[in-house]
Formats: sequence, structure tokens, C-alpha cells
Amino acid sequence: MKRLLCLLTTISLGTSLLAQEKWDLRRCVEYAIANNISVKQNEIQERLNELVYRQSLDSRWPTLNFSTSLGEQFGRSIDPTTNLFTQNNITFSNLNLQSGVTLFNFFSIKNSINANRLTTEASRAQTKKIQDDIALNVAAAYLQALLSNEQKRTAEVQAAQTMEQLDVTRKRVDAGALPELNAAELEAQLARDSAAVIAAESTYRLNLLQLKALLNLDAGYPFDISTPNIESIPVVPLAELAPDQVYATAVLVRPQQQANQLRYEAAGKNAQAARASMYPTLAAFGNVQSAFSSALSQLPKGSNISTVIQTNSFVNVAGNQFFVNTPISRPESTVPANYWRQLDYNFRQGLGVSLQVPIFNGSQARTAYKRALVNQESVRLQMRADSLTLKQDIYTAYQNAVNALATYNSRSKAYRTAAYSYNLGKQRYDVGLLPVLELITLQNNMQRALIDQIIARYDFVFRTKILEFYRGTGMVL
Repeated sequence: MKRLLCLLTTISLGTSLLAQEKWDLRRCVEYAIANNISVKQNEIQERLNELVYRQSLDSRWPTLNFSTSLGEQFGRSIDPTTNLFTQNNITFSNLNLQSGVTLFNFFSIKNSINANRLTTEASRAQTKKIQDDIALNVAAAYLQALLSNEQKRTAEVQAAQTMEQLDVTRKRVDAGALPELNAAELEAQLARDSAAVIAAESTYRLNLLQLKALLNLDAGYPFDISTPNIESIPVVPLAELAPDQVYATAVLVRPQQQANQLRYEAAGKNAQAARASMYPTLAAFGNVQSAFSSALSQLPKGSNISTVIQTNSFVNVAGNQFFVNTPISRPESTVPANYWRQLDYNFRQGLGVSLQVPIFNGSQARTAYKRALVNQESVRLQMRADSLTLKQDIYTAYQNAVNALATYNSRSKAYRTAAYSYNLGKQRYDVGLLPVLELITLQNNMQRALIDQIIARYDFVFRTKILEFYRGTGMVL
């Protein structure tokens, strides 16, 4: 008996030392969401979609690009500044600044922007959906840990009651009022009750480990959960949680349905953008350019002067040859053609509009449009499937809540009956009218009925909270 007392004391001390910090359900859910890998991965996807959306917004503005080149030409080639053939080695450089803007493309850019915006909003809703799933899973694990903790506490109470009965019985046996058999039977029952305490403690610790795994907590981290007062938890009456009403609200507030609706709208915008690619695109462009060539040594300066020079051609007039003169225009003077002077001299600009009309490109545009329509239909079917699943889950949750309420009522009645029977048996045992085995049986029946009642109560509250969760209230104990 002393060994059993030491064992129970050790279990209690171990529990108090390990459970240094109490976590309620809200803290567990918040920590799980903040440290869940799936949430972080979806947040990364959310940021990527945001970048795509921001880039599509910037696609409305004109483009502006600068390019330059520097090189050396060998052999017979064309001087890039004079367009004349030359045999000299030439060092050349080109500079180009160009801009373009789409004037009209049948709202392809606008629809792409809207599609990317809706996709970004859908990814945010998907993140919320993952967070809700985590909250539901953590709540289920939290409930399981609560139930095992209640079973542990009930087992400890039963062991303490048996120990108290053994103490009283031992005194009566020593006084000769009861046979030694009564004390031996109670010692055997105390051993069974102690084993039940150890098993309940082990189950509770395992459930805490499972909860830690959901929270991504280190297995060795000191952790325990707080036990809410089950009677003080507000529960909405089932009459206010009719499945058809809950479903009508859930379709509007559940993030999965919101994400599906946004994806469907985004698919429609993508289809419109793909359709626009089959029509002409009107754009405007402009550019400025300049160049340098080492083959150009002199540049004109000042106004041009008209003069006449003699050519190598001649004509024969009455047997006399006369050279042909031709008028030319020459600059007043020249200057060395350095790099900066050539850039200024060769500077030129251009403006224009372009019209691109798709005629035949391997049916790429038409196929892209058809694929966008098929994708939109696929999203619509997924919306339908998720809505059916949501409705089935809500009706199932409601039926489970109804069954849990009926089970709780029946087990409450069973516990009251078992407790009444035990009290009557205890009174008879105290006056020596009831064998100890029958008292133990009555006590075990009462403890089992109590555990069943507690489990049924927690189960009913949890089932009700699931319906509130679908309605958008959240998971709060």
C-alpha cells in the first residue's frame, strides 16, 4: 500500500513539474497557424500572385528601353555611318532609345489585370481556408486531450476513494469488526485503480504529444492545456443551428467557397483576355538613335556653299573635247569627327503607329481561348463539388450534434442513477450489510458513468461548436 501511495504521489508531482505552462484553445490555434508550414507556403504563393498582379498593372504604361553596342569591323564592309563600302578596319558604336505603348487590344490588358487581381484575392481566401482547417484539427486534438485529462482526473478520484475505503476497512479489520478478506479485496482494487491512473496519465501525455505535433512544438517543450469549465462554455441552441440555415450562411462566409468564386471570376476574365488576342492590336512607338564610326574623320561646319567643279567626263563638240563641270554644295569648313560630334551629327528620331492583325498562327490564339473556357468550366464544377461537400459536412455535423445531445442526456441520467446506487450501497457497507465486492462494483459503475457523462458533454459542446464554426463564428471554447 505504501508503494502505491508513493507511486500516485510521484505521478502527481511529475504532472505538476512537466505542466508548467497552460495553453487554452485560442493560444493553441494562434500558435499553430503562425507556425504551420502549409500556411507559410500558401502565403508565399499569395505573394507571388501579388507580384504578378502588380506587374500586370504596370503593363498599361509605355515601355522604355535603351541599348548600345561597341565593336570593330574588319575587311570589306559597310561603314555604319556612311553606308559606303570600305576596306578599312572600323571601330563603331550605336546607341538606341525606344518606347512603345499599346493603344487598343480589345481590353486584353484590362481583363488580364482583373484576372490577376481576382487570383490574388483567391489565394488570400485559400490561406484563410488552410488556417480554418488547422483550427478545426487543433480543436479536435485539444478536445481529445481534454477527454483524456478528465479520464485521468476521474481515475485519480476513484483511486483516492478506494484508498480512503481501504483505510477505514483496515481499521475495522484490526478491530475485528470485518474479516481480513475485505481489506485484501480493497487492496486489489486499489492496485487496479492505480494501474488505471498510470494508463490514463500515459494516454494524456500521448495526446499532448499529438497536439504538440500539430502546433509544431518541440516534443520536450513543457506544455499543458487549461481545462475550461464545461458548464460555462456558451452553446448556441440546436434550434438556431438548423443545417439549411447554417449552409446558407456558410456558402457566403466560408473561405473555400469565396476562393472558388474568385477563381471562377478570374477564369472568366482570363477567357476574355484570351479572346482579345484573336483580334488586331493597335500600338504606337517612337525611338531616337545615333552612331559613331572611326571611318568618318571630318564633319561639315557652317553653311553650304555652291560651286562648280570639273569632272572626269567630257563631251566632243566639233572635234574638240570639253570637260563636263557640275555644281556641288560644300560646307564652309570641316571639323574633326570626334565621338561626341558624331553622336550629335548622326542623331535621328522616329515616331509611328503599328497594327498587328493575327491571321494564322497555328491556331494558338483560338486554342488558348478554348482552353480558358474549359478551365472556367472546370472551376465551376469544382465549385459545385465543394458546395455539395460543404452541405454534406454541415448536415452530418448537425446530426452528430443531435446524437451527441441525446447521448449526453441519457448518460447524465445513467450517472445520476449510478451515483444514487453507490450512495445507498455505501450506507449499507458502513453498517456491514453489503459485501465489499458489491461496493467496489457500485463504485466502478459510478465512475464509468461519470466518465461517460463527461465525454458526452464535451462531445456535444464540440459538435455544436463545429456548427458555429461553419456559420462563421469561429472555434472558441
